[in-house]
Amino acid sequence: MELEDLSQSGIRRIADYSPYLDQLTGLAQQMGLRQRSNLAHVEAELRNHWSLGQNSILSWTPLDQSLLVLVVPHYAIAEYTAPQDGSMHPRVSPRFVTELISGDRQLSISQIQKVARLLDIEPRQIPLRVPLEGSDVETQIIEKMIRKYGINYVPSRAVTLFDIVGFSLLTPFEQMTQLNSLSYSLNSAHAKMLEADVSIDFARSSSGDGFYVWNRDEGLEASVNLYHFMHIVLADNAIARSKSASKAVPRLRACFHVGSCYEFHQAEGLNPTTHDFIVGDVTIELARMIDAALPGQILVGDFMADIEVADDVGNVTVQPNVDAVTFLRRAQGNLSQLSGMELSGERVTAIKCYLTGENMGGGQFNIRRLTIRDKHGLSRVAFNAKVNIYRESAMPILLGIQDRKLPMPVHS
Repeated sequence: MELEDLSQSGIRRIADYSPYLDQLTGLAQQMGLRQRSNLAHVEAELRNHWSLGQNSILSWTPLDQSLLVLVVPHYAIAEYTAPQDGSMHPRVSPRFVTELISGDRQLSISQIQKVARLLDIEPRQIPLRVPLEGSDVETQIIEKMIRKYGINYVPSRAVTLFDIVGFSLLTPFEQMTQLNSLSYSLNSAHAKMLEADVSIDFARSSSGDGFYVWNRDEGLEASVNLYHFMHIVLADNAIARSKSASKAVPRLRACFHVGSCYEFHQAEGLNPTTHDFIVGDVTIELARMIDAALPGQILVGDFMADIEVADDVGNVTVQPNVDAVTFLRRAQGNLSQLSGMELSGERVTAIKCYLTGENMGGGQFNIRRLTIRDKHGLSRVAFNAKVNIYRESAMPILLGIQDRKLPMPVHS
């Protein structure tokens, strides 16, 4: 059958052949059927080279009617930075590897050849059905494919951690129902934000007692949207708890932080379906913070990050040294876009989010810095956060713990 004769059902079969391309429908639909088929073929070839996680794909470059890709065993990335053959020096520096797995993965042909020599590997060639058009959309899709089948280092990723209070004391059936309830709150919050035209492409990874959640999109706006997403999840959970007479709905505590992490994907057995995972400084900090969080509390880490900011015409610049306090001011500033959202059938009229502190008089409050010490004797600073959601004809939803109710010995 010629490509020109493919019906809509044929297009769907191409998408089924390439599950990841189907996730990028919004981008792929901007392309012709030949290019969609070409990219579906590329995705299938990359998946074969990935080999269910046995290998990691580092970089790519177009070459005539093919792609050149750098493929290494998954364990090799760590070995490249370890001393080689009794030498005190590694093959390449850790910084070189970090740069290789950060940001854009497309390299020039000369760069591909240089990296291949340094790592002592041969570039692999993927033949194309038709030459690449070289459009921004096409490049963006291939970049996403390459990242899916590799390890990615992100220097500033916003992540929130939802933790079910007393999870280990529940029966297995109660654990199942509470995790399912939390999962529903995540999906419900996602749907509500999309209805409000607030973009978020969230991913999640289990922490055992809950979920790490992050926005696959990057930048300041994406991070702020994730912070608001956390509010809506907690609000949905609070409403469900108020209506439930059983232990089906969990009591939550939550933390939010921005930091570096590594992202990777794992296959589901022999199924090509993959799941997102993250690990790094940001998840370590969140895990330490959540241990000190009280039931119902929201903690925000004391972060300092360089975050990408896009202007109205799409130009991206890096805003350096964005701290938690500055970030929260930005978050409060764009809450108006969530006004009009409905929670439990009631229209939201206003949302206020802030970091708590002592009353200094005259309507002024400072921001209290909480020092948290973990079981390893390490300490970190966090802030106590509050969120008030006001609705037209219902009682407001008050999330978090008031500063005056914090037991200071817990955060000595």
